[in-house]
Amino acid sequence: MSYQTSFFHFAGKLLLGLTLAFTFTTAQAEELSLAKVANSPNLEWGACPAFLGEKCQIAVLHGDPTKPNSDVFFKVPGDYKIVNHWHTSAERMVLVTGIMDVTYEDENTQIMYPGTYAYGPAKKPHKAYCRKGKTCVLFIAFEKPIDAFEIR
Repeated sequence: MSYQTSFFHFAGKLLLGLTLAFTFTTAQAEELSLAKVANSPNLEWGACPAFLGEKCQIAVLHGDPTKPNSDVFFKVPGDYKIVNHWHTSAERMVLVTGIMDVTYEDENTQIMYPGTYAYGPAKKPHKAYCRKGKTCVLFIAFEKPIDAFEIR
């Protein structure tokens, strides 16, 4: 192979590598940041699973709830009981508004105030109560697709 052929061979590989690197970086950078406010009229609230009642609502903030890694706001009115249930996914939560009592199976009840972080292990049964006076809005980050199963 001549010097000129080797140079063009090397230059071609370098150009291909740079093109792929640029394409990969550009694809990653296309996702935009976002910020959402719990009381925004622009949020699209939908129904929770039927067993959680008609007054329970969910707004998807980021991601696809049928796929891993999605975030939601979960909303219930004050003086509202959330029946015993479990999820396939772990939950990472922060209470945005209201006061909520959360009880996981075989654990003491935790009282959540606005700004409180809570972690809920996957498949661990739990129930909650939104105290009287204010609507509870809970931010929840799910690791796996969102689901909920009632425990009777």
